[in-house]
Amino acid sequence: MPRRARSYVRRIPKPDPKFNSVKYAKFINYLMERGKKTVAETIFYDAIDIVTEKMAKQVDPNSNEKPLDGRQVFEIALKNVSPLVEVKGRRIGGSNYQVPMEVQEPRRTTLGMKWLILASRNRKGAPMREKMAAEIMDAYNKLGNAFKKREDTHRMAESNKAFAHFARFGNKRK
Repeated sequence: MPRRARSYVRRIPKPDPKFNSVKYAKFINYLMERGKKTVAETIFYDAIDIVTEKMAKQVDPNSNEKPLDGRQVFEIALKNVSPLVEVKGRRIGGSNYQVPMEVQEPRRTTLGMKWLILASRNRKGAPMREKMAAEIMDAYNKLGNAFKKREDTHRMAESNKAFAHFARFGNKRK
């Protein structure tokens, strides 16, 4: 195990071609399998379009309110799925403790993205773009497997909060 922390250069991907967003480019990269980026882009953009259509159907045509765009729904869904705390294993005095720790920002959104994609892949019986759209809608409504994963993580941290005082030991990264 190295004694010195390694410094690394954080690589920021190029923004996606349609919306010019780095966050969407990261999501597409996580979604990509076997280097097929255009397939991942198609899945993501189609899912956003499906979400936009579903949100337009939910709004009452007689009201003045404007339906949410698929991108706005995605942002809210990602925020709903991203964890605030997680547990990390710490070895202290010969015992292993599950210590609850706050999740810092880059990891928070990364976990949210990965959980959305994993929950979408685990759904059955539809094309991936429809499964992705359904999971985004569920996360927006605080339902679905990705949101359940977040709640389970929070519950685990809550049950282990007696060991929170061990959080100051171990890694001293900020």
